[in-house]
Amino acid sequence: MIMTVGGAIALVMGVLGIFGSVALMLSPWALTILGFVFFVAGISMLKYRRDTDEVQAQSQN
Repeated sequence: MIMTVGGAIALVMGVLGIFGSVALMLSPWALTILGFVFFVAGISMLKYRRDTDEVQAQSQN
């Protein structure tokens, strides 16, 4: 979950940096790309965890 939230924050800050709304010490393009990667990875990890929890619950019934 931390990866998802961190990725979302980095993605938003990067996009704002690209359009000049926020001054960043890092490259806004790099921050946007890394934010997107971490956000997608975090979402897929959360989805995988939910799927395995559902499979375990069904196998116990």
